[in-house]
Amino acid sequence: MTETPHPFQTLTPGFVMDAVESRGFRCDCRTFALNSYENRVYQVGIEDAEPLIVKFYRPQRWSDEQIDEEHRFCFELADHELPVVVPLCDEAGRSLFHFGGFRFALYPRKGGHAPELDNLDNLLILGRLLGRIHRVGALRPFEQRPRLDCRSFGRDSAALISDRFIPVEYKKTYDVLTDELLSAVDGILNQGSPRYIRTHGDCHAGNILWRDNAPHFVDFDDARMAPAVQDLWMMLSGDRARQTAQLAEIVDGYNEFYDFHPAELRLVETLRTLRMLHYSAWLARRWDDPAFPAHFPWFNTVRYWGEQVLYLREQLAALTEPPLQLI
Repeated sequence: MTETPHPFQTLTPGFVMDAVESRGFRCDCRTFALNSYENRVYQVGIEDAEPLIVKFYRPQRWSDEQIDEEHRFCFELADHELPVVVPLCDEAGRSLFHFGGFRFALYPRKGGHAPELDNLDNLLILGRLLGRIHRVGALRPFEQRPRLDCRSFGRDSAALISDRFIPVEYKKTYDVLTDELLSAVDGILNQGSPRYIRTHGDCHAGNILWRDNAPHFVDFDDARMAPAVQDLWMMLSGDRARQTAQLAEIVDGYNEFYDFHPAELRLVETLRTLRMLHYSAWLARRWDDPAFPAHFPWFNTVRYWGEQVLYLREQLAALTEPPLQLI
């Protein structure tokens, strides 16, 4: 029986160039695949011009309306003179295009490197930028894009793993452990009803380009309604003392443009728990994409699940610890 090829396998260099040329550009036959797993992203050479970045969206993940809303958020941030990389528009103002059954967008090429998050001065600068982004994000809600919640990130993720992926020797432990974790998460989220605003949603060093001595945010593909602290906690690392110092710098910069609510610090370990569960389920949902077994060969091994159970036990303990405090 012949297996049906994954849709992304049709993205040959010729197909990629045809898509770009469908928007009126002339390619010079240079294509270079960039690191991206959820979508497919390529640098494409353009005759007598700077190369472009073309992003092909994963089929059936977002609707056109949800992608358009992501783009509009980026344009809104750029209109407020924020350093975000926005898609190119055609003469009709469209930034989402269709070709050969795919949705795609074009971006200018921007250089840069990941920020040094161990540098407290950098964290102060990032805090200022996030405060400015959230000031705009709080002006109105997303209408089409989802909300970060316990059901979609937590319960749906745990159910998928339990039903189809967890080895039998770990299933009972995993089920009991995730039920305890998600009950704790629900309890914390139901305390105080945190305010949800438009956020980047996946704010880690890989989605920040440091150039011209300043950060530039890229890839708003995971933008969603979430508590503001969702865009802050992934910049913290190290022991508690180090994280406290890092947090102080971020929040000092943040508060110059938008008020951070310290009560949201109780959500940090809750959001980390949901990300851990969601990450395993993300790998599981994408396992039919040939890029995933090739780049994540350790996933879905007995050793992997044994380590996951250990990490989740540690996370259950972390949920009972006092939250970080501002100094």
